[in-house]
Amino acid sequence: MKRTPRSTALLAGAAAACLVLTGCAGSGVGRSASAGTDSLRIATLTAAQSLDPAAAVGSALPYFQAVYDTLLRRAPDGTYHPMLATRWSWSSDRTQLALTLREGVEFADGTPFDGAAVKANMTRFKKGGGASAKTLSVLKDVEVRDAHHVTLRLTNPDPAMLFYLSDAAGLMASPAKFTGDSLKTTPDGTGPYTLDKSRTALGTKYVYTRKKDYWGEELPYRTLSMSVFDNETAVVNGLKTGQIDSALLQDADQQAAIEADPRLTTRKQSIDFQGLLLFDRAGARTPALREAKVRQALNYAIDRDTMLDKIRLGRGETTDQVFGPDTRGYDKKLDHAYPHDPAKARKLLAEAGYPKGFTLKLPRLTAIVGDALAASLQSDFKAVGVRLDWESLGQASAVQKIYTDRAYSAMVMNIGQSATDWITVQDLVAPGAFNLFGSTDATVKRLVPEIQRSTGAEATTAARRLNQHLVDQAWFVPFYRMSYLLVTADGVKAEPQSGMAVPSIYNYRPSRTA
Repeated sequence: MKRTPRSTALLAGAAAACLVLTGCAGSGVGRSASAGTDSLRIATLTAAQSLDPAAAVGSALPYFQAVYDTLLRRAPDGTYHPMLATRWSWSSDRTQLALTLREGVEFADGTPFDGAAVKANMTRFKKGGGASAKTLSVLKDVEVRDAHHVTLRLTNPDPAMLFYLSDAAGLMASPAKFTGDSLKTTPDGTGPYTLDKSRTALGTKYVYTRKKDYWGEELPYRTLSMSVFDNETAVVNGLKTGQIDSALLQDADQQAAIEADPRLTTRKQSIDFQGLLLFDRAGARTPALREAKVRQALNYAIDRDTMLDKIRLGRGETTDQVFGPDTRGYDKKLDHAYPHDPAKARKLLAEAGYPKGFTLKLPRLTAIVGDALAASLQSDFKAVGVRLDWESLGQASAVQKIYTDRAYSAMVMNIGQSATDWITVQDLVAPGAFNLFGSTDATVKRLVPEIQRSTGAEATTAARRLNQHLVDQAWFVPFYRMSYLLVTADGVKAEPQSGMAVPSIYNYRPSRTA
């Protein structure tokens, strides 16, 4: 789930209708002995209401990977490999990316994949207004040099461009289907599977059948199905009864419930950090947040160790930084920059002019903030004089009030930690979904362009300086990086995917011969 943006995926997952387990795949308990590599059945909390790649986001990428190829393929370790583009090279100033395209590939409707198709797809994606459209914000033009060679011209360097071409922005659909909205329900790509519409119910269950004439490597499963659930209890029941082959479990109690089952394989992975994102650093709605000392006080007020132990059963690592361990900007010592110190928090509040504290109004979606977390935060902040006013939101009103009305100064969120510094900067520091009020300062304005234009040691230094500055100025109140559990049934092997909450569809393999 998350990913870009994470909160959108959570809202969609929480709104999805619960499915009856026997409707997920097959019948009876366990995989049939004759199934072999016939089917792979994945459970998820994330739905994709549309299969038009112009609306794709990273958290729902597996739905799209089945029917659309990307220009580049990102391996589980985050390295980039040829897919629809076989070679690529940067200009010296990194504002031009030349791509050599694979020859002899056609879309499902017979339209040839070529340079014109790349230009049409990327232009449409950028202008389409989807949740990930901003990833191509620096794309000025796609020059079609001939049928099999294009050059992406950028207004500024983008250190994450290869990532984007292996993600939602790199998905290629037939330009012949761009008129109208048929791609929402009838995808037309070059991918390894075809959507089986007779067995698919968009928003609840998706079934794909393997292409016989796919241009690339044949994937091991003839049928791929993804079923959407609204709670992990049902997912765990499906795993235990053999009606689900793989799922990612986020809830700590559900993880504990599954680990003792000897028929299932589990693998821990760290994806998200959970924390309080402070949108209103200029104090437009909550004047106190204008003061760095107030934001620092909020960090000192949080008892992260107790939260992790009680709420997550110790599954994760406390942190005070938003840069993940795989980024250049990560600094281990910043994980403990703000030890729990209520006395220091009260002192900072007094120095900032708030000796009696203040009130902070926060939205609450139960899919993100459960009772235990809500109570923990309320207790920790109350101990230093900060009064939390939780306002419960339904799924229908959440997006409007949070993102359109900008009714809140902060929000508790689960955010994916990318391995790419520039993605962290774009998601959390640049104005956008997670910097709703467009906060910035002189240091941020100086360091962000350095990260954008630099490579090697210079880029590392700039990213670390920015990370240090964000922590010092308390732009955020992170709690912990959460440990999730990737679960697979007997006979199925899955690898976590860099840059995604869930494995790529290419990361599943039979672990034995049936």
